[in-house]
Amino acid sequence: MRKPLAAALFALVLAGAGTATATAAPGTATTSTETTSTATKSATIQAADFAGTVSLSNCSGSVIRFPNSADSDPALVLSNGHCLETGFPDPGEVIVDQASSRTFGLLDSSGSKVATLRASKVAYSTMTDTDVTIYQLTTTYAQIRSSYGINALTVADTHPVAGSAINVVSGYWKRIYSCNIDGFVYRLKEGGWTWKDSVRYTSACDTIGGTSGSPVVDSTGKVVAVNNTGNEDGGSCTVNNPCEVDENGTVTVRQGINYAEETYQIPACFGAGNKLNLNASGCVLPKP
Repeated sequence: MRKPLAAALFALVLAGAGTATATAAPGTATTSTETTSTATKSATIQAADFAGTVSLSNCSGSVIRFPNSADSDPALVLSNGHCLETGFPDPGEVIVDQASSRTFGLLDSSGSKVATLRASKVAYSTMTDTDVTIYQLTTTYAQIRSSYGINALTVADTHPVAGSAINVVSGYWKRIYSCNIDGFVYRLKEGGWTWKDSVRYTSACDTIGGTSGSPVVDSTGKVVAVNNTGNEDGGSCTVNNPCEVDENGTVTVRQGINYAEETYQIPACFGAGNKLNLNASGCVLPKP
């Protein structure tokens, strides 16, 4: 996992070598039921910037909205489950509506901090099937745009495409990694956690710790995934060394390759007012 290095090492001490996930600050990125498209790997992407991304104390993130979000809705911040301030959620654990006053540094297009945003709660967090934390803020999209001239990033509600050009935009490091989607991993396993249908990057996205939670943005400027881990040492299915498992149970290790978790399934779980509804039609996120 990709937290700041010191935080990641501390988490490993607390959780034990066999139970923690990847790194959060110095670092980043990582295959799939192997549906790589070589024909489109050379695709290019428009220049990305940092507007709408945020820096956390140990990770990256972004202010997000969904296709049906209203300007008057409380804004949301997307990061990783393993970036949650109260520690890694256990395998099978799902957290909803947990009080939080965490702060986020809002960045403009150049990567300069223009404001401090504050959470009112953790709307949703898990490391089961995916690796996401979604915070609800004390401010609305309209207030953020009016005060700072910054729009939220829209989360796409369609599955990303193999071979597509992408940017991984880290608010923590104020660095942008550009590469392509190499394919999709049936199951990505790291320590005690398993993630489904993960995005594997081509090698150019050599993300590092601290890039955890970075939005993965496609050529349309929409968020298609959230950056979360990479195989650092060539280990198999251990913390900081995720492995790929196909439908037949075959394990593949790709040292130096990095990964993200898809986000297209999230919009269906949020309704009017950006309220979480895990029972909504089409919502497949794990429930508590």
